[in-house]
Amino acid sequence: MAFEDDTLVSVVVPVYNAERFIGETIGYVQAQTYENWELILVDDCSADNGCAVIAAAAANDQRIRLIRQETNSGAAACRNKGVSFVRGRYLCFLDADDIWEQEKLSRELAFIGGGKGFVFTGYEFADENGQGLGKIVHVPREITYRQALKNTTIFTSTVMIDRAVIADTDIRMPQIASEDTATWWNILKKYGTGYGLDACLVRYRRSTGTLSANKFTAIRRIWNLYRTHEGFSAVRSLYYMVFWALRAVLRRV
Repeated sequence: MAFEDDTLVSVVVPVYNAERFIGETIGYVQAQTYENWELILVDDCSADNGCAVIAAAAANDQRIRLIRQETNSGAAACRNKGVSFVRGRYLCFLDADDIWEQEKLSRELAFIGGGKGFVFTGYEFADENGQGLGKIVHVPREITYRQALKNTTIFTSTVMIDRAVIADTDIRMPQIASEDTATWWNILKKYGTGYGLDACLVRYRRSTGTLSANKFTAIRRIWNLYRTHEGFSAVRSLYYMVFWALRAVLRRV
């Protein structure tokens, strides 16, 4: 695939009732030391004033674009819609309440060279106010599909993809729970290896009311991925589930 600008980074953010955080999130992208980026925010029929915040930011920064979904479709559909509008060679996803450190893009761009198509970084858990909790998740230097089945350490807001290596069709997320994890598995299965930059460049804002904060919901979601998306038997699913659970606990203690 040819690109008009091989140095442009496209950032896709799904937005749903994120008025509380979205201004800050835009600010974290604008504060990046690497400045050649475009920010595509896809609103999923929000009922709050988040779109007004985005529109105001876009009026003052031509790198920012607001796209509106016609019907509420979920995060996967928003990300897929955003990808259809990107112009950059490099693609990042950012959730509407997560926090990027200022060096996130510059350090990841320096790391992704040499034919790496799929990279990710470490991150820190944060409270609802964005304050780090001191719990940093370290990532392996490399990860394969088989390893990723046991270790869902790849966090969406840390990912960078080289679209010259990974086809857009392989970036499209399925309409299922844990769609991001399913997508990373698909990419690793097809392209072989993902590469981890073990630097804490993202803060993951965790709210007690979010889906991912509900442990029982998380268990059901990962079990469904093994059984339905990957088509594993119950025994094989349980085998991977044990490793997933152990690592999930270690990430939070």
